[in-house]
Amino acid sequence: MTIRRDVWDWLEEAKEEQTTAMHLYAAGRYAHACFHAQQAAEKAFKALIIFHRKIVHRSHDLLELYSEVKDCLELDVEVMEGLAELSAYYTQARYPNAGLRRPSLEIGKAQAERALKIAKGVLDAVARMFA
Repeated sequence: MTIRRDVWDWLEEAKEEQTTAMHLYAAGRYAHACFHAQQAAEKAFKALIIFHRKIVHRSHDLLELYSEVKDCLELDVEVMEGLAELSAYYTQARYPNAGLRRPSLEIGKAQAERALKIAKGVLDAVARMFA
């Protein structure tokens, strides 16, 4: 099976986002870790969408992106149920008053741990599709 180069590009960037999220988590930068965890999941989904649909989907909504590939991608129930929470970090973890007044102060270690776990579940499931 030949896989387009851009699919690999999206998947590798997803892995880079995951690494960044883990480094930020280790540094106690929990809000930023949540954002990069969201980006890891988003880019992993987009790699699979490009592979199957041959298009780049412009959404940042993880539930919407997953709906594009759920017929071919099986996620653990815990990961699937966490997509909405992880998706919200696209804005909530970065912008004051986008749900939280001060995300850098109000998003804590527990939220970052969940975000990393959900993102890892998505990335691992997508990566298995190309193994």
